[in-house]
Amino acid sequence: MISETLLPRRRRPAHCGPIALALGVLLVLAACQAPNLPKSIPPAQPAPDPSQAPAQILGGPLRAETAEPPAGAGGAIVTQTDLDSRIRVGLLLPLSGPQARLGQALLNAAQLALFDVGSDGFALVVGDTGGTPAGAVAATQEVLAKGAELILGPLFATSVEAMTATARTANVNVVAFSNDRAVAGDGVFVVGLGPRPQIKRLVGYAVSQALTRLAVLAPDTPYGAAVVEAARETAADSGAELSRVVLYNVDAADRSPEARLLADYDARHQELLKQRQILAASDDEASKLALKRLDGLETLGPPDFQAVILPDGGTRLQAIAPLLAYFDVDPAEIRFLGTALWDDPELGSEPALQNGWFTAPPPILWTTFRERYQKTFGDAPPRLATLAYDTAALAAVLARSALESGQEPDFSQIALTQPSGFAGIDGVFRFLPTGEVERALAILEMRRDGFKVIDEAPRNFQQLVN
Repeated sequence: MISETLLPRRRRPAHCGPIALALGVLLVLAACQAPNLPKSIPPAQPAPDPSQAPAQILGGPLRAETAEPPAGAGGAIVTQTDLDSRIRVGLLLPLSGPQARLGQALLNAAQLALFDVGSDGFALVVGDTGGTPAGAVAATQEVLAKGAELILGPLFATSVEAMTATARTANVNVVAFSNDRAVAGDGVFVVGLGPRPQIKRLVGYAVSQALTRLAVLAPDTPYGAAVVEAARETAADSGAELSRVVLYNVDAADRSPEARLLADYDARHQELLKQRQILAASDDEASKLALKRLDGLETLGPPDFQAVILPDGGTRLQAIAPLLAYFDVDPAEIRFLGTALWDDPELGSEPALQNGWFTAPPPILWTTFRERYQKTFGDAPPRLATLAYDTAALAAVLARSALESGQEPDFSQIALTQPSGFAGIDGVFRFLPTGEVERALAILEMRRDGFKVIDEAPRNFQQLVN
């Protein structure tokens, strides 16, 4: 470890108010004027070979003298390693390559976290992965060589898998931004929101509302398979029945066959034709009235489920939802359910999704963060930006405890898996010994003019258990 002089802690303006808590210490999303950062940070220059991109230091709370950086500098990012920071944490991001824009946004979010809760004596060592497994390994070696005692990132599961051995050899834990539970465990913690906790929350709420017969129409992808697996397990545990599962090819131009199959349209249509024949063969008035009531119908009877889970988003969801309605899965009678991929205001314009329920992190702090980020950097943040903010703030809070007590920082598994968990912009969360993340999620209802929270996220894990 690097042993350096401890600098005095920067005093925070008295008018900045705390919004979130972690470990009983403030994880602050300042409810005040945005820090004096440049409106935008110059994008990272593409590196032909990510393994040659030098690690950078992202220092503690921004100081007035660094608020207006020299030309070519980006906020608090400096390439020198002479910051007086005895506690350093690695931050691995794709700052070059196809995902450079996303990586830069995550870096921006980490800067905001350091402004809010960082301390003198703490710094993030930023390494560019280039978005590749080889780049992730090189960036890991770089930040470890510069004294990183914990690593945040990388973003992609393949990159996490590639760099894990290097981090384990150095006995350094990793908090990755991936949501793939396959790469979790043995010192690797995944903070991304995966399908399992979402489906558990979603199915649990549906059952509490007497929706016990469920179906899934999911993309034929690893994510879709994970949703189906989680739905089967959760349904069995909660007394629900998963009556129908259909997967569709995400590359297919037409998904009508899968929607038709899920709706059991052909069998229900044949039942209607059969009933019409029976009634037409009768000559009594009751049969004639019953036959008249069947006019205009395409099927007879509802499908064999009360709710259907549609774990997709964007244009694919906008295409598949109306197909279900077309094949007589009436959204007024069958509840459409979704995951956090529905957390997109543009989806409210689709009539078939109106009044659908989906699970997502509680939106209140995200709204505040989004407005603040846009004011600071001049652009709207991607939804994943909160992962960088929350983990950077978590590392800073753990470091602050060590700096204030004069102790060595504790980034051990015991510290990261505290049962009480942490609170961030995306609500309360905690890491399990398996390396997976557990989150307290809200249930929202899709409305034309936005979302409405219909079941609040628990504020602590006692509420989640109870």
